[in-house]
Amino acid sequence: MRLPLMAAFLLLSTAPAALSPLQAQDNLDGRVGKLEKEMRAVQRKVFPGADSRFFEPEITAPAQQAPAAGIPATTPLSDLTERVNALESSLQQLTGQVEQNSFKVRQLEEQMAKMKADTDSRLNMLQSGAAGVAAGTPSTGAAVSSVATPPPVVSTPASPPPAAPAPAPAGDAAKAADDPAEAAYMAGYKLWTEKKYPEAEAALQQFVAKYPKHKRASYAQNLLGRAYMDEGQPDKAAQAFFDSYKKFPRGERAPDSLYFLGQTLARYNQPAKACDAYTEAMDVYGATMSQSLKDRIAKGRVDAKCK
Repeated sequence: MRLPLMAAFLLLSTAPAALSPLQAQDNLDGRVGKLEKEMRAVQRKVFPGADSRFFEPEITAPAQQAPAAGIPATTPLSDLTERVNALESSLQQLTGQVEQNSFKVRQLEEQMAKMKADTDSRLNMLQSGAAGVAAGTPSTGAAVSSVATPPPVVSTPASPPPAAPAPAPAGDAAKAADDPAEAAYMAGYKLWTEKKYPEAEAALQQFVAKYPKHKRASYAQNLLGRAYMDEGQPDKAAQAFFDSYKKFPRGERAPDSLYFLGQTLARYNQPAKACDAYTEAMDVYGATMSQSLKDRIAKGRVDAKCK
């Protein structure tokens, strides 16, 4: 009989004591307090610099403890309830803000997708028009030469009239002495003014391939189209003008290239596509292009019977 009694005594002495109500309350307070701190840390990450009424700062001055009153103002259970309610309110605000941000992001994504689709559509229309010129190209050199050469862009001194090529401005010649890229462009320009079109085309193509980031890349690509036009190759000219706008949309010759693309398309039985090119030029560059180019585009629209 002594052995079973001793075993029972050992089991009772090693069993964990049950927590008292006060200990359970303290344990719950600690868990809720930890949860509140973690939530505030998340809020500070999501809303940096937010209202201090809702988000606890990282460092605060030690609070002055009020003298203990004879009777507690509230019970521990009511304090815990208020803290849980505040935590739920903060979670609701955080969830609402996340939903608003998600909605705004979706709106931006939809707008970007629409802009990309519009841009791709307009580029495809222009490109299809440029490709269609090849099908309508006259079969004989005499027929090609009978088409008038597009008028020059007066606002761009680097592109003089094909009928009476002018020498390069002295300022550009001075730049060429110090800049190999400038010298390469001027060499291609000189060949164009001398009507050595195959040599000019080769030099300009080489320049664009070697110096695609140079300021003159836009000039060279546009002048390449002019050379093809002067030589009587409208299909290559249209493609060169389109590439000038597509590859160098911020280049100084981008609006001129759209104008010459419209001229090429209009003169080779693509008036609707020519109108697209003129419209694109005005939509994208109308606020910054020269008045002389605006007047030229307006005349082109009249000639092509654009709506």
